[in-house]
Amino acid sequence: MTSEQWGPAVRLLWGPPPAGPARGPKRGLTLEGITRAGIAIADAEGLAGASMQRVAAELAVTKMALYRYVPGKAELLALMVEGAMPAAAPSPGGPWRERLEAWARGLLAGLRLHPWLLEATVGVRVMGPRELEWMERALVALDGCGLTGAEAMDAVVLLAGHVRGIAEQERAAGRGTGGGSTAQGPDAQLAAMLGEVMRTHGERFPALGAALASAAEHGGQDQALEFGLGRILDGLELLMTRRTAGA
Repeated sequence: MTSEQWGPAVRLLWGPPPAGPARGPKRGLTLEGITRAGIAIADAEGLAGASMQRVAAELAVTKMALYRYVPGKAELLALMVEGAMPAAAPSPGGPWRERLEAWARGLLAGLRLHPWLLEATVGVRVMGPRELEWMERALVALDGCGLTGAEAMDAVVLLAGHVRGIAEQERAAGRGTGGGSTAQGPDAQLAAMLGEVMRTHGERFPALGAALASAAEHGGQDQALEFGLGRILDGLELLMTRRTAGA
């Protein structure tokens, strides 16, 4: 998208609240109401269901009436993302690791509540205040840790990518709010499926069999979030230590 194409979304997300439609009769619509309708549809039916036509029907107006408030689907989506993103909790005091751990868990909670956010928050697009506040909180936690600005940004992207990966697995396994829930997490479901195969072909994959047996014995399933988060933070801590030792 070009800067000209971004303009309407920027104005809707960052500009002062519009007084109403530029033309045509007033029908009691508000951006907040339109946003809530889009979110409710996406929560119930998935992102593909939240079309301009569908939202207009939900609000009992014509699509043309909706266009007087929201120029198109891209702008509607931007409003929905902003409305669905949970407010980032104020960054607590304490060590940077604890702050980033809390940040990652909070982000995952938001993605679990609205699984369609995984689809809606990809690619180059206009981001609103709430979404940028999440990035701000993570960068504040890393402030003064010895990382360059580029390294801090990359660290936030790495953490967010890990959280998104876990949310994607849970969504596929049906654990997200929008897709119902299952008794088992994705790791346990995968282990159950592999167990069926390994009963017949386990001799071909001894290392895999040993790993599955150990996970079952020691309760290591569905710990991907904590394990990955810990290793990412370990790596950042090692970099910070080396940076300090070489200073």
